Amino acid sequence: MNLMITILMITMALSMLLATISFWLPQMSPDAEKLSPYECGFDPLGSARLPFSLRFFLVAILFLLFDLEIALLLPLPWGDQLNNPTGTFFWAMAVLILLTLGLIYEWVQGGLEWAE
Repeated sequence: MNLMITILMITMALSMLLATISFWLPQMSPDAEKLSPYECGFDPLGSARLPFSLRFFLVAILFLLFDLEIALLLPLPWGDQLNNPTGTFFWAMAVLILLTLGLIYEWVQGGLEWAE
């Protein structure tokens, strides 16, 4: 029981020490840029009716699409423990081929070019 109390005291003291250091260590020099809200590269104080490029949203959607690919393929390593892992690998390859074809299509159409 004495060991548990000692470990608890050390962890509490260390966490309080680190919290105190992280509170006092950074330099406090706020300026207008740091105090203004960040709005995805748009000027938050300007007009809300300014035209913007739709390429920004296209790149964001592509990022979400390929991020979803990783989420879909995450359970793939456990697929080889099934009775018939061939079906799992077939569907995983189907997803990868479909997404690769979509990427090639976007590349050929120029959807990945940021500057015109």
